[in-house]
Amino acid sequence: METRTAFVMITGKPNVGKSTLINALAGEKIAIVSKRPQTTRNRITGVVTKGNDQYVFIDTPGLHRPRNLLGEYMMKAAGNASEDADIVLFVVEACSRLNPAERDALRKNCNSGAKVLLIINKVDTVNKGALAEFIYSISEEYDFHSIIPISALEKDGVDIIFEELEPLLVPSPHFFPDDMLTDQPERQLFAEIIREKVLRLTCDEVPHGVAVVIEEYKEEKDLLRVRAEIYCEKEAHKSILIGKNGSMLKKIGTYAREDAEKMLDIHVHLDLWVKVKENWRDRRTLLADFGYDGEE
Repeated sequence: METRTAFVMITGKPNVGKSTLINALAGEKIAIVSKRPQTTRNRITGVVTKGNDQYVFIDTPGLHRPRNLLGEYMMKAAGNASEDADIVLFVVEACSRLNPAERDALRKNCNSGAKVLLIINKVDTVNKGALAEFIYSISEEYDFHSIIPISALEKDGVDIIFEELEPLLVPSPHFFPDDMLTDQPERQLFAEIIREKVLRLTCDEVPHGVAVVIEEYKEEKDLLRVRAEIYCEKEAHKSILIGKNGSMLKKIGTYAREDAEKMLDIHVHLDLWVKVKENWRDRRTLLADFGYDGEE
């Protein structure tokens, strides 16, 4: 039996649940999740192989107006991903008014020739009457291949997405090994796990000016030794990240280590440091040093 493949881009504005969706589709956590918008900075590929069929999902940074060089990099990553995709999962929040960036992106995607599936997320938070009106209104404006209401958090409707995608697969060799889940290197996954804990634990105290760089990643028999540096933009943020007597940094490290051990199935020794690099999001050399080099 011949093999088939589909490249599927996941896009939408920040905080609509794109990373939660790609994790639900993959069946494993491959993208960090936070209530704060613009959590995803790079394009993340999730690979799902079902027998002879392979689905390649590309998660992208949320659509927004860039305010610094990092924001420009994120939008370039999202734009480049659209060139690789045959199918678009455009994620919107149930009954939420579309902003200009969403409307512009919807028009472009629907006119691009790609199959656009509208994914209406967080349907568990709205009543059915309002949802029905929302679906009718948006379907009158745009030409979608299909409209799928889901709750990515509850994994409700994920099976329907696969049912809708299956007829869109095309004959093709598989581009990734059948047992591969993501193209992200382990070092990058580990750095993202640490950044997720920073975002979750510091809430609104520390803004998005945080980057994580893995300086040492060494496996010794049944132990993985990792040294990571957390970069922030102000001394005040450094104090918050460290906490009184190092309490916050210890908490970040503990939660990150526990997640990493589950994901990588190995004991981890994690050494965390916090450093300040002012305005790093607007400094090209530092963006490159932190892995945002514009080569996406």
